[in-house]
This record gives sequence, C-alpha cells and structure tokens, in this order.
Amino acid sequence: MRFVSAFHRFNQLKHTVRRLSTDCGNPIVPDDPFCDPNNPKKLQFATISSALYTIKDGIQRTELRRSLKLSQYTESTVFLKMELNQATGSFKERGARWALLRLTDEQRAQGVWAASAGNHALALSYHGKRLGIPVNVVMPRHAPLMKIDYCTKLKANVIVKGKDLTAAKTFALQKAHEAGAPYINGYDHVDILAGAGTIGLEILDQVKDLDAIIVPVGGGGLLAGVACAVKTLYPNVLVIGVESEACPGFSASLAAGRPTLTPSEPSLADGLAVPVVGVNAFETAKDYVDKVVTVDEQHIALAILRLAEWEKVVVEGAAATTVAAILANKLPELKDKRVAAILTGGNIDSTVLGRCIDRGLVFDHRLIRFKVIVSDRPGGISELSQIIATTGASVKDMFMERAWLRQDAFSVSVKVVAETRNREHVKELEEALRKRYEDVAFTFSD
Repeated sequence: MRFVSAFHRFNQLKHTVRRLSTDCGNPIVPDDPFCDPNNPKKLQFATISSALYTIKDGIQRTELRRSLKLSQYTESTVFLKMELNQATGSFKERGARWALLRLTDEQRAQGVWAASAGNHALALSYHGKRLGIPVNVVMPRHAPLMKIDYCTKLKANVIVKGKDLTAAKTFALQKAHEAGAPYINGYDHVDILAGAGTIGLEILDQVKDLDAIIVPVGGGGLLAGVACAVKTLYPNVLVIGVESEACPGFSASLAAGRPTLTPSEPSLADGLAVPVVGVNAFETAKDYVDKVVTVDEQHIALAILRLAEWEKVVVEGAAATTVAAILANKLPELKDKRVAAILTGGNIDSTVLGRCIDRGLVFDHRLIRFKVIVSDRPGGISELSQIIATTGASVKDMFMERAWLRQDAFSVSVKVVAETRNREHVKELEEALRKRYEDVAFTFSD
C-alpha cells in the first residue's frame, strides 16, 4: 500500500511539474503513447509469427554457424546467429521493417520520428527508403560520424542534437507530437519487440534439439522478443540474458520487480547502455527469462578478439557480450548442451576495434608491459633486446627514462611493451630477465 501511495504522489508531482512548465512557457515533453509505464503492453506470439512472414522478403535470414573452437572451449555445441550480416549490420532491421509496415497510409505520408545513436537509426533509414516512408532521426552529438553520414545518404532527415540519447529522445518526441507523427522507440515499441522475436523463430528452425539461447540485453527488446517466441514453442529451452557490468539495468529491474533507473558507465558495449529498460520489454520478458548474467570490460574485449581470430568476424561490443559470458565461465550449466549465441551487430568504429583488440591481447597475456633497470653504458640496451629475442618475444615499444632514477648515473629505466604467446611464455621471459637484472617489474591486467 505504501508503494501504491508513493506511486500516486509521484504521478501528481509529475503532472504539477508539467503544468508549471506550461505556465513558464517551456515546451511540454509528451509521453510516448506506445510505451506507457502505467499500461505496459505484453508481446503476443501471434504478432511475432506474423512479423516473420511479413518481413522475410526484406531482411536476411542470417546464418546460424557452428563454432568449432567455442564448442571445444566450452565442451558443448555452440552456434552463432550472424545478425551482423544484415544490410545495415545489425538485427535492428527486423523490428524497423515490421514497425514501418504496420503504419497506416496516413502515418506513412507523415513519416516517423526516432532517436538513436546508431543501429536503430540506420535500420529505419534503410527500410524507410526502401518502403518510401519519410524517416526523421535525432542523433546525439556523440553519435559516430560514419553512422550520421550513412543515415544522410539513405535520405533520412538527420538532426544532430542533444548531449546524450535522453536529450535526443526528448527532442524527437516533441517533434513527433507537433507533427502528429508516430515515434518509434528502438527497444520498447511492441512492433520492435515482435521483429526482434523473429530471430528466435529462425534459430528454432535452423537447429534441432536446442538447449539454450544467449541474448545481449540493453533496453530488453531483443530479450523480450526472443524469449516470447522460444518459450511459447519450447518452454524447456533456456533463455539467458547477458548485460554489461557497466549498466546492469535488467538485473536491477528484475530485483525491484519493475523497470528501474540504473546508473551506467562508459562501456565497450555502448549499445547496451540503457539507463531504464523498456516497460513493454520488461513486462514481456520478466516471466520468460531464466537467467541474467553480467560481463566485465576485459571479457568483452577478449570476446571481440576471439571472434576475430576464431570466426573471422568483426562484432561490436554489445554483440560480443554473449561470447564474453561463455569465455568468462558465467554459464557452467551449458556444458554438453546445444547453445545458440546471438551476434547482434558488427557496427564498431575502427579506432574502438583497435583498442578492443589491444585490450583483449593484454587480458590474454599476449601483449605485456614491464620495466627493467639496465646499464646505460654501450651495449646495455642491446643486451636487453637480445634476452627478449632469445625467449621468442617481440618488442612493440620501448621507452627509456634516466632523470627520475635513484640508481647510479650509469643506469637507465627501460619500459617495454612486448608481444608474447601466452601466460607461460610471459613467465619464461620474466625468469630470463630476473636472472640477469635485479630490478624487474611486470604489469598485468589481472
């Protein structure tokens, strides 16, 4: 009763703030009529089935690939659902196309509004152009320039505004309200959920006797759609969500029993950094999902590296979380099981990809850093280089520092970044260095 009373007081306060905003001449930010916290909509299986039949001519039926190396690593059978092979590089196309196809003729003429920093904007722009529907996307200032440019080339009306996605969404909702046009939430509109759910139906059709599906979780739309599809047909198949530790919004919401504001931190899985999960998504997924785990930044980076090396595919951080959960041994119950992991997208910035690979190499003990004090007389650095080379390691960078040493004036501190094969190789190098030098210090990620 106290919760209900508090909830009513909150609503009264909200309406008071909105009235004061009007009195002061400030524009009212309209609510999203399709995502009402007071009246959440639960996705129905029939809608997913209709979506699959309707959108099949406009999207890719993506490959479900068996991963030999991940299967060997986990002692199970791991399949990868390659949603990064969609035309715009992510699964978002499914929901975008279904939502656009559901518009009335009048709504099609008006066009649609959305706020997105990337994949949802790309998907709407691409399918809006193919279907002849005007698309207006508001992208925050931090959105990648490449994605802004691509949306523009797809003839979308792109507005770059707002310091973050929340500000961009506020502006987009206001413009949609003024124009009387639909606003399409990228992770909580029920049509978006239904489109995402078609991935679950495809997976069930592509592999028999499946035991579990692993799904990345941000706003919860993909989890809701896949869980509804899979659990309706095969209740015994496990549906497992994976979040970034930097923004565990769905876990917090499950614990609270309702969508809960969750502070987020910068993450390689930036596509999952949603502070409040969708109300429709939560209403749909909460009774279907079997387990939700979180993964740290190191394992996300390692997953990106492993997928590049083992599968020859490039994924974005959000997509890598499913494999990160496997590599981090967060799912021991899947041993000897048949498991599908969804790779949701591959739209990663080239500079970020380089950083991810480097961090993955560090975590994997294949890129190391150490400091050693050596003689500053002729031949001192040469001797150090020879010791490193003898062990089979390769110097990537070397920096020498003389002014801040407490040792004698004929010594130099050498900081080295080197490539190694694995942890055992690092130990071999460290032993060789300690046999020759007294002052050796290695820096490890763990």
